[in-house]
Amino acid sequence: MTLKATSYGRLQGNGSKVQLCGYTGTMGNLTLRKPSKLRSRQSETNYSDGRFQLSLQMDGNLVLYSLSMPSQNLDNPYYATMGTINWDSQLIFTEAGYMYIDGGNGRNLSLRKEDPGSNETYYYIARIDHDGVFRIYKHLRKKDETSGGSCPPSWTEVQGIPEDICQAFVSNTNTIGGGLCGPNSLCSNDGPKVRCTCPPGFSALDQSDDWAGCTPDFALPSCQKENRDLVEFKELIHVNWPFSDYQLLQGPHVNRTSCENHCRDDCLCVVAIYNENRCWKKKYPLSNGRKNPSIPGIVLIKVPKNNDLYKKKQSMVVVLALLLGSSAFLNILLFLVIFAACYYLYHKKLNLPWNIDSTFATNVRSYTYKELEEATRGFKHILGKGAFGTVYKGVLGSDSKRYVAVKKLDKVVEEGEKEFTTEVSVIGQTHHKNLVRLLGYCDEGEHRLLVYEYMSNGSLATFLFGISRPHWNQRVQIAFGIARGLMYLHEECSTQIIHCDIKPQNILLDEYFTPRIADFGLAKLLLAEQTRAARTGIRGTIGYFAPEWFRKASISVKVDVYSFGVMLLEIICCKSSVAFAMGEEEALIDWAYECYKDKKLEKLIENDEEARNDMKRLERLVIVAIWCIQEDPSLRPSMKKVTQMLEGVIEVSVPPRPSLYASSPPSKMSSSEFSLSTIVTISDR
Repeated sequence: MTLKATSYGRLQGNGSKVQLCGYTGTMGNLTLRKPSKLRSRQSETNYSDGRFQLSLQMDGNLVLYSLSMPSQNLDNPYYATMGTINWDSQLIFTEAGYMYIDGGNGRNLSLRKEDPGSNETYYYIARIDHDGVFRIYKHLRKKDETSGGSCPPSWTEVQGIPEDICQAFVSNTNTIGGGLCGPNSLCSNDGPKVRCTCPPGFSALDQSDDWAGCTPDFALPSCQKENRDLVEFKELIHVNWPFSDYQLLQGPHVNRTSCENHCRDDCLCVVAIYNENRCWKKKYPLSNGRKNPSIPGIVLIKVPKNNDLYKKKQSMVVVLALLLGSSAFLNILLFLVIFAACYYLYHKKLNLPWNIDSTFATNVRSYTYKELEEATRGFKHILGKGAFGTVYKGVLGSDSKRYVAVKKLDKVVEEGEKEFTTEVSVIGQTHHKNLVRLLGYCDEGEHRLLVYEYMSNGSLATFLFGISRPHWNQRVQIAFGIARGLMYLHEECSTQIIHCDIKPQNILLDEYFTPRIADFGLAKLLLAEQTRAARTGIRGTIGYFAPEWFRKASISVKVDVYSFGVMLLEIICCKSSVAFAMGEEEALIDWAYECYKDKKLEKLIENDEEARNDMKRLERLVIVAIWCIQEDPSLRPSMKKVTQMLEGVIEVSVPPRPSLYASSPPSKMSSSEFSLSTIVTISDR
């Protein structure tokens, strides 16, 4: 790790110290020939291999790299000489502290900006330090007679390469990763050493390692309009995270206040930077952070209001709970309350009019119509309208943050009653992270209501087909989650479920953008020994229907596979299949297949650079989608196999051309949503 300009002396601590004080002999030059590599140490006190490397390459250039840990793959260089040097180059470090690259043709490239000092006065060493800077140090040869003849206390830095490594990382390295100091941190080079610090409200991920990055000390409130006043902004200056932008607002109408409000109303925005009628919105993780007086603009960090007060209240609740739990009297009282509640629920279960399966009755709660009317404030806030009713936003009990979605069934005729019985008896038994969970129900007189988890980020349709294109990796993970949810419905439930209306509008996103399959009101139920379902009154959406819906054909789980294939193409392209079907353009599945056949997959993703850099996975997803939309149901894979192909567990083969059905929907259909009444058969597996 250390180059010393001498052939004498004693090297201590694996290159940390060179003890030469008082030596009066002559020194020699040191020559480093290519290819040569030097590794930094892990930290000031840890001498194992660190994350930086100096290389004298075969082309003669001296290059500094960072390494991705623990893979130790080389990242883009953050410093390189880039000189015109021939193949005979070598790095020379003289005893006078002069360092240069000898090109072998009479041309030298100096790495020292100042004149070399006297080799009679100083010793010189050069090393790549744990912070990634290649430094030259000097040390007095002679003992200091004014201090009793003792040796000087330490080595003095002469020069560092690069001069500002924080700026070098921003200018020359990859935009992927946390940067020199890790995610959510700030790098500063305003002293003799590089410093990694955390912004206000953040703490080091590892208290023993300042280079591991930072984590926020707070949790922001859920992203609802009602919560916009629960956050405020801390102001900083002279800092920036240049690679965390996802939106730029600019123009004469943009000022500091509007910039703050835009960030306040945006779920993804955690930091906004305002400067001269421009507003940069940034999201986690904040990468390649830098602190320097030359950086312009005002930094606004979004934090919750009265965070300390909130923590104190939480602590008081914990203490109170412990005290209550230690009281024998309250424990006995709690036991009596639980016993009475169980007795009440048991007798209420016996009186359920729709013969709801007892295996799930204790998993969901029964609500009165009045309770749900109060929870929704008189059914005021409409979230959406579905095939069998309207969905409202509500709040349960005294917890103002526990939002729910209440589905009120408008139809109480026979079809609606069957729909209610199906949803309550089946959904109450389903438990999977990619399914919307049923919390309760109401069966009171003519009122039929269902209470679901509230999904704060809306539907996949809104997410995909909005103004800005979502990140490629986020779209891929959403596709994986939907596939796992469908596999659970088809193969892992005690009662097999066919959804029959898979589309982006029926995929909801929770606060972490995890996909949740919703609306089981259209599900096709199968007994364990059957693979087909007979049902009337099926509803669905143009652009997602499998071809067998338009024939007198057996309906199986493969209709969901077809719909998933269409939706997978939408996730890839961020284009709506319905828009294709209703417009003059070529159908989405035909266009996607032509792009695959002609090896022009880049057309599907347009200007999506993130997807362009992941062409291998893009091709695999397109091939899986084409297999899913085959006209013959027997050619379509099961959702288990689809999941394995998406995740790369099994290889995918070349698919045949899919049906041209989707490009020619029935001419009599004028709406994107329609009903079918069909007779289908039931057959044994």
